[in-house]
Amino acid sequence: MIRLDANENPFGPSPLAVEAAAAALNISNLYPDDDSIPLRRKLADVHQIPGEQILITAGSTQMLSLLCQTLLGPGLNAITSERSFVVYGMAVRASGAQIIEAPMRGDHIDLAAILDLINEHTRLIFLANPNNPTGTMLDAESIEQFIAEVHRHVVIVLDEAYYEFAAYFAERRKVNYSGSLDYVRRTENVVVLRTFSKVHGLAGLLIGYGMVPAELMGYCARMRNTFSLSSVAQAAALAATADQDHVLETLANNAEQAQILGVGLSELGFHVLPTWANFLYCNVVQEAAAFAHRLREHGISVRPLEAWGAPGCIRVSIGTPQQNDAFLHAAQEIARRPPDTRVVGQ
Repeated sequence: MIRLDANENPFGPSPLAVEAAAAALNISNLYPDDDSIPLRRKLADVHQIPGEQILITAGSTQMLSLLCQTLLGPGLNAITSERSFVVYGMAVRASGAQIIEAPMRGDHIDLAAILDLINEHTRLIFLANPNNPTGTMLDAESIEQFIAEVHRHVVIVLDEAYYEFAAYFAERRKVNYSGSLDYVRRTENVVVLRTFSKVHGLAGLLIGYGMVPAELMGYCARMRNTFSLSSVAQAAALAATADQDHVLETLANNAEQAQILGVGLSELGFHVLPTWANFLYCNVVQEAAAFAHRLREHGISVRPLEAWGAPGCIRVSIGTPQQNDAFLHAAQEIARRPPDTRVVGQ
């Protein structure tokens, strides 16, 4: 099965990360460093953020849970956009609070709609940027204006899981993508999330991190489980930060193949959004679940998006040239034999 359904790095992890992970197995009789000190120091140097403002977690999903456990509870709420990362709602509901989804403007996050929903019970706002699953992006100027209008009792979470891909596209498209770390340095109500699961290819080791205002960082750290990050994951992540060749290979392939996939799918009559991440959001103008099922018969897995309220759309991860070619050939075969029922306007 060619897996194009989970936005994983098709090139796998860096060889340096694999070597470091293997070496860490030799000391797996010892408990891991609970504070991830070498990795925190490295990230502090890379991002020019004090180490005490960096919390390394078992994937960015654990960081989301810590924020919800710390700031939410019954009677409170968090706001996000519809058609965004499903874990936001899961983490909020697990805390006993309410998740509120603002309507999108077309296929884009509507910041004005989110502002309209803020009330005295709101404590968190989640902005996936780029957004998953649409792949759309909020530029730095829009984010800055939005933050200026949000009251300080609300913490804004800028989820930049696909940061490296968006920054690569933004440089080439001459767009100002993100000034997120400036907010962490100078404000009290902005959290930035990053992960090693995407561009670094370490999804199977579940390691992410948050860059958090110092006071909030202290509260979140107390909620984290002891020894939640393995020595193997920490070693692999630290080594991955040193392999920029692997990162650049991934980013270059992603940009080139995004163009090829976009053109190929458009020629089939499908509607494809320009992406800022490592996946494409595509309206296949028919029932997406059935389309995805037929793709699996060709040995290819993609994500149908009916659960996101887009029954005619799929999310397809950008793979290697060979994987993408196989996907396009399968999509062409399916398009030649369309089902009777067609879904439009999603």
